[in-house]
Amino acid sequence: MDEAIALPTDFSARIARNTQIYIQEETYICKNVDPWGGSFYVESLTNELAHKAWEHIQEIEKLGGMAKAIETGVPKMRIEEAAARTQARIDSGQQTIIGVNKYRLEHEDPIDILEIDNTAVREEQVQHLKKLRENRDNEAVKKALAAITECVRTGKGNLLELAVEAAHLRATTGEISDACEEVVGRYKAVIRTISGVFSAESKKDEQFQEACRLTEEFAKKEGRRPRIMVAKMGQDGHDRGAKVVATGYADCGFDVDMGPLFQTPEEAAREAVENDVHIVGASSLAAGHKTLIPQLIQELKKLGREDIMVIAGGVIPAQDYDFLYKAGVAAIFGPGTPVAYSAITMMNLLMGKEA
Repeated sequence: MDEAIALPTDFSARIARNTQIYIQEETYICKNVDPWGGSFYVESLTNELAHKAWEHIQEIEKLGGMAKAIETGVPKMRIEEAAARTQARIDSGQQTIIGVNKYRLEHEDPIDILEIDNTAVREEQVQHLKKLRENRDNEAVKKALAAITECVRTGKGNLLELAVEAAHLRATTGEISDACEEVVGRYKAVIRTISGVFSAESKKDEQFQEACRLTEEFAKKEGRRPRIMVAKMGQDGHDRGAKVVATGYADCGFDVDMGPLFQTPEEAAREAVENDVHIVGASSLAAGHKTLIPQLIQELKKLGREDIMVIAGGVIPAQDYDFLYKAGVAAIFGPGTPVAYSAITMMNLLMGKEA
């Protein structure tokens, strides 16, 4: 119910659970082996889904299996391509999402949301880890972690079994990961953005055309295209939305840099300055916006680049907009905002026009 604006409250979690209970207990769906059996419509959809899935499976097999496919980035690219195409269809109105691009209220009353104090949560976790380490057998933990490192180095033994054993001794996830990283390092995903998908679906959309016109106008005035860096900071691993908007902005005429996952505000600011961007777009889907985005703005100030515009997007409750504006955010694009609309707004702000 509230996932598009904040982390779920206890009330919304209860609604979700009770919906499942209602379906299970009142519809008798669990009493029927195949409730949709005989439905031509559902059977045809199932058949279509199975054949499309099989095409993907065959593609992965040709690459040598899923592990090899992941190394090439193909599965992730296919997901992002589908996500970009869907978003473009929603933005242009070809695909209807009730309450987002159709039958939307002119004024929507704010609903109760779960407020997260990230500083307090972090401090609580730090204290918890400190207490954990004080009360466990640290020598036994060291031996268990050393066994993991040796297993990774030699390939002998059962790595999962050793990790479970270390966890039983109260080793943390981070410590277990570090034990592996000593040998193999940390995996870094290859960042790829897809071009042409968004424009193919949106080329007849008036907002998309206007966004392209404005980026061209900017490029003629400034001698280069508007440059935006899309940043994912903190422990927020949800990057599909960021990749979708990055794809859309590129098709609108922006030069786009996509920051890696789990950046600190300091790292994001430094990369933005090194790449000489006009805008940093902070994507937030894990309630870190009130902590991380103001820190990003402060880091840009420290580097003498207050001129770099910071915008925010993603799962940000309307109740938090004023806080972010006061912190220095130039624009906020919440759930349901068309990519072309946000591109137009940013271009107008860059060129000093009324947004």
